[in-house]
Amino acid sequence: MTRLFSTAAVLAITATAAIADDITVGVSIPAATHGWAGGLNWHAAEAERRLEAAHEGLDIVISAANSATEQANALEDLVAVQNIDALVILPFESDPLTDPVAQVAESGAFITVVDRGLTDPTIQNIYVAGDNVGFGRSAGEYMVDKLGSGKVVAMRGIPTVIDDQRMQGFEEAIAGTDVDLMAAEHANWSRDKAFEVMQDYLVRFPEIDAVWAADDDMALGALEAIREAGREDEMFLVGGGGASAVIKGVADGDEAIPATVLYPPSMIATAIDLTVARFMSNGPVEGTFNLASPLITADNAAAFYFPDSPY
Repeated sequence: MTRLFSTAAVLAITATAAIADDITVGVSIPAATHGWAGGLNWHAAEAERRLEAAHEGLDIVISAANSATEQANALEDLVAVQNIDALVILPFESDPLTDPVAQVAESGAFITVVDRGLTDPTIQNIYVAGDNVGFGRSAGEYMVDKLGSGKVVAMRGIPTVIDDQRMQGFEEAIAGTDVDLMAAEHANWSRDKAFEVMQDYLVRFPEIDAVWAADDDMALGALEAIREAGREDEMFLVGGGGASAVIKGVADGDEAIPATVLYPPSMIATAIDLTVARFMSNGPVEGTFNLASPLITADNAAAFYFPDSPY
C-alpha cells in the first residue's frame, strides 16, 4: 500500500519526541561519482547534521561506496563495528546487495531502501523512491503543450528498470499527438556521453524542435553540443533530476532549458527522517513512499533551488 505523506508533518512529529535510548542509524549510499550522486551525498550529510543537532543520543553514520562489492563490505562493518539499529541504503546495484541487506535485517536492524529496489522487497520496512513514470510523463506533457507539433529526440540513461519507466511515461504523454519522437539513445546519465549523442543527432536530423534529456547532466552535455554547432535558436531542452545549475537557469528564464523535472537527490533525507521517526514516534512509518516528480518552471523553480548543493 502506498502512503502519501508530508515531510513537514514527519519533522513536526520528530521535533516533539525524544529518543529513549541511544540510536545508531547507518546510511549506505553510492559515492559521488556523478552529479546526482553528489547531491545525494550532500543531502545525506545535511540530514545528519540537522537530526543529530536536534536529538541527543542519535548517531548517524554515513558510508559511501564506489562499487557494489565495496558497499556490501561496508554493511558488514556497520553491523559488526557500529552496531546499527537501522539501515538506510540506496543500493549501488539491486541484485548484489539483496543478500547483504538481508543479513543486516537478520541482525535485527530496521531497513529502509531508497530508489533502487532490492530483488526481494520483503526485506525492507520502508521504501522511498521517486515516480519514474511520472518523471517521463511530466516532460512529455510539457513538450506537447509547448510545441503543439514538432520533431523531438530523447536521451535515455543507463539501461535499467528506472530508465524504462521514464521512457514509458514520456512515450505515453506524446502518444496520439503531433509530437514526433525521432530517436531515443542511451547517454548513460553522463554529460560527456550526452555531448557525443547530441553531436550524432545534429548530424542525422536537420530539423529538431526539442530535446528531452532524462537527467540534468545529460541536458547540459547536449546543450554544449547544440551551442557548439550554432543551433541553439532552433530547439529547446527539457532536463530532469534537479541540478542546481539547471534550476537556476530555469528560474532566470533561460530559453535553452525552460523546464526540468524533479527527481530529488534529497529523497535520501526523506528516508533518513522517516527512519529516525520510527524510533521517536508512536505512529507507524512503515510502507512505500512515492515522491512526486513535478515539472519545474520559472514559476516554481525557487522552491527547488539549493545553491550550496554540488548538484
